[in-house]
Amino acid sequence: MQGLSASRPGMVHSAILGRKFNWPTINLGFSGNGKMEPEMADLLTELDPSIYVLDCLPNLVADEIKERVEPFVKKLRAVHPQTPIVLVEDRTMQDSFLIAGRMEWYHLKDRAELKAAYERLQKDGVKNLFYIPGEHLFGDDGEGSTDGSHPNDLGFMRQAEIFAKVLEPLLPTEKQK
Repeated sequence: MQGLSASRPGMVHSAILGRKFNWPTINLGFSGNGKMEPEMADLLTELDPSIYVLDCLPNLVADEIKERVEPFVKKLRAVHPQTPIVLVEDRTMQDSFLIAGRMEWYHLKDRAELKAAYERLQKDGVKNLFYIPGEHLFGDDGEGSTDGSHPNDLGFMRQAEIFAKVLEPLLPTEKQK
């Protein structure tokens, strides 16, 4: 998760969610470098999180998604068999409607590959796997980003609201901590 355009660190969606749930969050925002390499999966298995949220689609193209998502998730699952894993689609760039072909080239192909990987993983028996669509992550009014691509404070708040609906039921209860 990146935080490029937040007015302050506390306005990034991971920080918002941490406050909402009173739960520590680790944001490994790789600034365009979250590419789901096998070595990164090895490093992430060393953590013991309550939930993994994989939000790497902005940094990958369809061929990389097809090649990397399944092995990455399976490596996490092998080491953490019960930990929920959430796959997140890329946000819709707010100016997509202005640039011919952007929606098809940038969003639809990548989202289709991620959804296909998610469905294959489910078919392969990977449990506790969840999916967040990206179409409305910033809202639908064009006000959720600074440059059409990166969320502003409003966009981060909107993302946090959508993420919260998926994450809240997955968080351990007080008795499970």
